[in-house]
Amino acid sequence: MKKKLSMFVTMTLMTGLLAACSSANGDNAGAENAVNSDASSNAPAEKVTLQFWHSMGGENGKRIDALLQRFNESHDNIEVVGTFQGGYDETVTKLQQAVASGSAPDVSMLERAYVEMFADSEVLEDLTPYLEKSGISEDEFTPGLMGHSYFNDQLVSLPLNRSTPILHVNKTLLDEKGLAVPTTWEELEKAANALVVKENGEYTRYGFSMPYDTWYPIAMISQAEGTFFNEDKTSIGFYDNGVGQKVFSQLKKLQGTGALYYPPSTDSGNIVNGMFKEGKVAMVYQSTGSIGGLAEAVDFDYVTAFLPKDKVFANPTGGANVSMLAASKNKEAAWEFIRWMETDPQGALPFILESGYLPFTKSMVGSQEIKDLWAKEPNRKVAYDQLQYAVDTNMDVAWPEVMHEFFSAIEAIMYDSKDIQATLDTFKKEAERILKDKN
Repeated sequence: MKKKLSMFVTMTLMTGLLAACSSANGDNAGAENAVNSDASSNAPAEKVTLQFWHSMGGENGKRIDALLQRFNESHDNIEVVGTFQGGYDETVTKLQQAVASGSAPDVSMLERAYVEMFADSEVLEDLTPYLEKSGISEDEFTPGLMGHSYFNDQLVSLPLNRSTPILHVNKTLLDEKGLAVPTTWEELEKAANALVVKENGEYTRYGFSMPYDTWYPIAMISQAEGTFFNEDKTSIGFYDNGVGQKVFSQLKKLQGTGALYYPPSTDSGNIVNGMFKEGKVAMVYQSTGSIGGLAEAVDFDYVTAFLPKDKVFANPTGGANVSMLAASKNKEAAWEFIRWMETDPQGALPFILESGYLPFTKSMVGSQEIKDLWAKEPNRKVAYDQLQYAVDTNMDVAWPEVMHEFFSAIEAIMYDSKDIQATLDTFKKEAERILKDKN
């Protein structure tokens, strides 16, 4: 334990652009009632104050504040103090420092890609006995969002604000060309090229785009039946099989014809969204979290769809989970807060409805509120339906450092047009070095 904690404290985090936002859903009144009946037994005898760290600013921060107010008003003997710690990476860095100094919060939001790193250092509480004591089945949670919840057979986190990338489409432009919404790479290539407009040697409209992120290449790697890491986590899983070469060759081919606009790394998400709103790009790979803003801003027929497949449909997930810190001195109260957020109808459901993040329990999916939302905004249901194809193949304690090197490879290929195979050769060597050191 001491050795792992020491390694954890001294590790230098390689931060990068992590995906985050999303859509909506939930179900099962029976599970809800069973959980609610146990609420009083989970509460502590004397009033305690819990510290909860989160990464939600702006409007979502206000929604978290409202969530905490609902909890505090319904629990006389527990008060939760929420603290915004900055974005996902800032929260991770501050949490590392707090663990080292013995000042960690009781409960924290944790970007899902970092869960393994914290769990490996044995600083996250195993939630399995708490779940069992409350009579909650693990089957209550959406399977596609549980990939980052387990470590060494322990349940160390539960989904909270989760997202996934989907295809956002200006259907008006496709209809003008008599094109269907693409479902395969081949159809996407055809449609994207058909929608390119070039005037006086300049592109005035591109076929499709995607933000600068690891999310989308990882999605394509999975769609080509590759994996990010190999099975024993000693190397990458898209090199020897040629999948990496295939993915980046496809992207560069489309970039060369104007079918793909690949944006600058800084503020790439907002750039892509802005171009989509203005009709300067017909289709985008983007988070489900963009649905609300895009729907309000566009004046064309806007629809969402699954990410197109190569050999199979596949998509990674994003966003954050919630974890209890093992050093908490108020574990029963901390669990009551987590339980309430996860399963009480007044817990995270209003936050999910308002923010657009994905519903993460069957109870949520079956709620009338979610059904009404999907009926009104069918674009939001697409993200939940696509979770049947969710695949997270980049789970490893070494991911933060490997991610940094993967960003470098993406930049070399997409911005500098470096040789794809040579770039992947370098990335493979760096990934294997990092994996050897960490595992």
